[in-house]
Parts: sequence; structure tokens; C-alpha cells
Amino acid sequence: MARHKEFDTERALHKAMEVFWSRGFEAASVDDLVKHMGINRQSLYDTFGDKHALYLRALDRYRNIENKRIFATLQRPGSVKHNLKQVFEETVDRALRDRLRRGCFVGNAMSEMGGRCSETTDRACNSFAATEEAFYSTLLRGKKNGEIKRSGDLRAIARFLYCNLQGLALLAKATRDRKTLEDIVRVTLSVVN
Repeated sequence: MARHKEFDTERALHKAMEVFWSRGFEAASVDDLVKHMGINRQSLYDTFGDKHALYLRALDRYRNIENKRIFATLQRPGSVKHNLKQVFEETVDRALRDRLRRGCFVGNAMSEMGGRCSETTDRACNSFAATEEAFYSTLLRGKKNGEIKRSGDLRAIARFLYCNLQGLALLAKATRDRKTLEDIVRVTLSVVN
């Protein structure tokens, strides 16, 4: 008979996500993980597999949380330009509140593991593509309702917006200067005026 798990799997996974997001894959030890997750080593291995499998699940969890947040903001009714601005402003606000300066877990993962871990690369590329598509759909909606007058390649603009969103998260790891970050947001969003 299988033994009943004595911990909340989703909560433990969220705790693992926090460790990997803060420290990265290499710097997060199994001891760090089990301590923060509140479980023992055997429970980690029995439930999640090895450290790498846990890392990938933690990255998936982060992607789901962040994508839902961004997509929900972009899909709000009303002004497309306002929704785009909200995504960027929320990113600045969250980054400045984050005392650990973690940035974006997907961006961090790609920097650390992308060249040597195909599973991380695939997940990051899927995340990038999904967010680009959300920006593109938002731009199309703005074009259709007449709010966005700009002619040109909306797909390229969507890529530009996503690239700048990632850059903003990265820069916010280095600076706490709100004006600098808001200047980047203002100039970035000028492409949709």
C-alpha cells in the first residue's frame, strides 16, 4: 500500500521554485531545497525525481503563474495601450518590491542553462513565443479598434515589446532607480503610439 504524502505537493513545488528563482540551478543545493520545501530528501526524490526534474517543474510553475498574470492584464477590456502600459508598470513595481532582485526566472534560466540544457531552452522558447503571441494579439486588437494607428509589422513590434520586458526585468536586478526603469517603459511603449 502506498504511503500517504505528509506534505502539500503544490506548496513544496512553489517553495522549490523560490529557491531556484533566487539561486539558479547550480547554486541551489539539494539541502537548500529540502530545507526550504520542508520535506526530506527521499520525499523530494519520490515525489519530484532528481534535482533537474524538480528544477524543470519549478520553471513550469513560474511560467504558468507569470503567463497568467501577463495574459490577464493584456486581455482586460478597454484600452489596449493602457493594458500594455500596465504590464510594464507592474513589472517595474514588482521588481522594485523584490528585495532579492530575482528578475525573471525564465530569463535567468535561459542565461544559466539555455546553452546546455535543451529542456530549459524549450521551455524558455515556448514561454517567449506564448508571450510574444499575447502581445501580438493585443496589438491586433488595438489596430482593429483603431486605437493603434501605427503601420508596420505588428509581429516585430510584439517581439520588441517582449524583448524590452525581459530587459527591464534584467536591468531591475541591477538598479533600484524607478526613473530609469520608467524611462525605459515610456520609450518602449512609444512604438505603439
